Amino acid sequence: MDKIIEYTPEGVCSRRIEVHVDGSRIRKVSFAGGCHGNTQGIAALLEGMEIEEAIRRLEGIDCKGKGTSCPDQLARALRQLSE
Repeated sequence: MDKIIEYTPEGVCSRRIEVHVDGSRIRKVSFAGGCHGNTQGIAALLEGMEIEEAIRRLEGIDCKGKGTSCPDQLARALRQLSE
């Protein structure tokens, strides 16, 4: 059964991240706002990936010196699932 989380990112262009997970695997990711091509690419690459692996790969990515990025915000959303 899928679990769906909606996350409101902070400090980035995207306004919302929705993540569907099944157990420990990511099934679907969608972003509202942000750099459309990049967020679509991130979403496609993460389908089927283990949550912890996605967090490991995305956490700490910076966008233009903001101290965060859409991928980093997605890692934070996923981290909420594992807590």
